[in-house]
Amino acid sequence: MTAVQPALQLSDMAVAYHDVLALSHVDLAVKPGTIMGVVGPNGAGKSTLIKGSLGLVPPLHGDVRFFGERLDDVRERVGYLPQHSSVDWDFPATVSDVALMGTFSAKRWWARTTAADRDAAARALDQVGLTELAHRQIGELSGGQRQRAFLARVLAHKADLYFMDEPFAGVDIASQETITRVLHELRAEGATIVVVHHDLASIPNLCDEVALIDGTVVASGPLEEVFTRDLIDRTYGLAQVDL
Repeated sequence: MTAVQPALQLSDMAVAYHDVLALSHVDLAVKPGTIMGVVGPNGAGKSTLIKGSLGLVPPLHGDVRFFGERLDDVRERVGYLPQHSSVDWDFPATVSDVALMGTFSAKRWWARTTAADRDAAARALDQVGLTELAHRQIGELSGGQRQRAFLARVLAHKADLYFMDEPFAGVDIASQETITRVLHELRAEGATIVVVHHDLASIPNLCDEVALIDGTVVASGPLEEVFTRDLIDRTYGLAQVDL
């Protein structure tokens, strides 16, 4: 029987910002069709793990594979939702424009938008409950609506592996529930999701597996094996963390 390739495989990856080492000796395998939460204290390297994987911050060394391949060979299968704070909310784009951006690709950036692209964007907006706001400028949205608009952009890409960096940051309860529902729907369709998340209490409801990060991978795997009091406390350097 042929072994199933991990959706993401990191081997001895190290990442630095200028002269400051942010991550070292990172080994991580993410199973296809799972939601893996990336959890750890502030400054632990959670966002850096995503950026290093995607080459947004080039790793110092190590091997990164997506479905057993280099990123350049499977880029169309990978989607990325950056942190809320990295977006220019004054950019003159509508909610529909943002969703449509998800259909663009580096291989056809010059091509015209097609009816299929517009349909994909419309379906993504419907998934996140923003159809009625499609023509509103993104700067006019609430925090939760903005995050859902950029989630729609990622959904329109129709990826097999999604990286999401703090998708729940600054959103209201309704948007939290919408985002959670969408991530579970993606998983049910066979997609893999790597999500940086800070709310420990909601991890069991959101994720199948977890990677505990503190400058390296402290532990990773199924919740019942890794999301334990001992390993969480070790990761956060505390005597006790309330779950």
